[in-house]
Amino acid sequence: MLSRLSLGVVPARTMAKSNHKAAMTDHFRLTIAQLNPVLGDLAGNAAKARASWDQAKAAGADMVALTEMFITGYQTQDLILKPAFVADAVGAVEALAKACADGPALGIGGPALVAGRLHNAYYVLQHGRIAATVLKHHLPNDAVFDEKRVFSPAEVNGPFVVNGVRIGTPICEDAWHPDVVETLAETGAEILLVPNGSPYHRGKPNLRLNLMVARVVESGLPLVYLNMVGGQDDQVFDGSSMVLNPGGKLMAQLPQFDEVVAHVDFTRTPDGWRAAQGDMAPIPPIGEADYRACVMSTADYMAKCGFKKALLGLSGGIDSAIVAAIAADALGPGNVRCVMLPSEFTSAHSLEDAASVAKALGVRLDTLPITAAQKAVGDTLAPLFEGTTPGITEENIQSRLRGVLLMALSNKFGEMLLTTGNKSEMAVGYCTIYGDMNGGFNPVKDMYKTRMFLTAKWRNDNHRPWMKGPPGEVIPARVITKPPSAELRANQRDDDSLPPYEVLDVILECLVEKEMAVADIVALGFDLATVKKVEHLLYLSEYKRYQAAPGTRLTQKAFWLDRRYPIAMRWRDPGGAA
Repeated sequence: MLSRLSLGVVPARTMAKSNHKAAMTDHFRLTIAQLNPVLGDLAGNAAKARASWDQAKAAGADMVALTEMFITGYQTQDLILKPAFVADAVGAVEALAKACADGPALGIGGPALVAGRLHNAYYVLQHGRIAATVLKHHLPNDAVFDEKRVFSPAEVNGPFVVNGVRIGTPICEDAWHPDVVETLAETGAEILLVPNGSPYHRGKPNLRLNLMVARVVESGLPLVYLNMVGGQDDQVFDGSSMVLNPGGKLMAQLPQFDEVVAHVDFTRTPDGWRAAQGDMAPIPPIGEADYRACVMSTADYMAKCGFKKALLGLSGGIDSAIVAAIAADALGPGNVRCVMLPSEFTSAHSLEDAASVAKALGVRLDTLPITAAQKAVGDTLAPLFEGTTPGITEENIQSRLRGVLLMALSNKFGEMLLTTGNKSEMAVGYCTIYGDMNGGFNPVKDMYKTRMFLTAKWRNDNHRPWMKGPPGEVIPARVITKPPSAELRANQRDDDSLPPYEVLDVILECLVEKEMAVADIVALGFDLATVKKVEHLLYLSEYKRYQAAPGTRLTQKAFWLDRRYPIAMRWRDPGGAA
């Protein structure tokens, strides 16, 4: 839901400054639009920009600012390498300039082709034309970013002028380094406006705040940090836009994850421009932010891909229960179908727990037993399997039968299948390719099993206005407390073949997020053989992750763009072993 905030309203007054020759104003109103663009929807994004400009004009603003690459959506990846797409995007910006001629200046991100080189640019539109074009200098090329693949770096631009005020615009990564802001300050910038496409990971708001405080302390200039919101594939942009005054004082904080149009009022003082005090939206704790990111990314991924309804296999376990809750909160319970697919090994408790979850969430629950199908496949394979011992192959047939049935429902009814494997399972391959890995999106792909338990408890204890699902205990206590099991054979438990999740997840975090050596993990008190087993499973399962559905990025080492390992690879860390 789009909300509006006023970040302080200061009456205009007259002030002269002896060393400023041009006519000056002592008041400057900047409208900032923290919005959710749709990648590739040039007309829709232009309409959102125009609506923000209309609000800014009605509020008497001098300028309205949108985020990095707003006209195209972000990140474009290799789509931006299509000349026709770039031409359409630039044409949309030029049309927007003409449509917004009589009113405030409009700042909007988009591509620019200069002397045959493609740039990440920020356009300033005023009086019916493109009045200024700022080109990005520092191109991020780590984690999920490949900007050096698609854009060319530019020399640092000086400030542009809007209604007599010199504004310096370091584009996103440009503000993460001191040199661009230093140059802007030296060339006369009076206010810094930083448009961003900065995706969420745990701890990101504090990281941004610390960096922006450094920039204002170094430059002595006030700074507006403007970030987009919304899900795009695996990434979630969380907003959290802010306004800082010189010295690093936080003057305003926009909500995390919400679309907001706000007005920031600056007053000229003898010491330079200062922003008025505005609203301070609290940044939620990590557990809530993670869950909100999962809900937002699921809703946006489905909507931007053209899906309105979702389905998933509901096993009676904690993973599928959390995904069901996320889907209900993202789409509304009436748009979620859960399917229980019991086999001969499915316990009565699992049947009861799945029914309890579905009832508590208010979602549809269908039951499709797979016993007959499992027997039919077994009978078909019997002549070729004769003389062999039943094992993992037969267990995986159950999972793949479930995948076939769920995909059939998805195809027949146009419902996106959500897959439910957590990060622990995805890391060690405790999942069946073409079985329970089937699906178009995985909301919990970057959430370790131990955090799944914490997430379930948090959701039971909390309800927020952005949740479309019901309040209260939606995941029964027994689902959270019972020993995890895939139930593919009699009396099976996850810890029959894996270390306890409390151990596994710490080892995985050391190997994946921290890239630690085996010897260093052992030095923390873990058994060498256990660490080596986990490392082996991690590397061995790379081929599965290459074929896995995209999912919400929560950490700085999510499986996809953050961590790119080869599939065919024989190296293993000796770990100090002989």
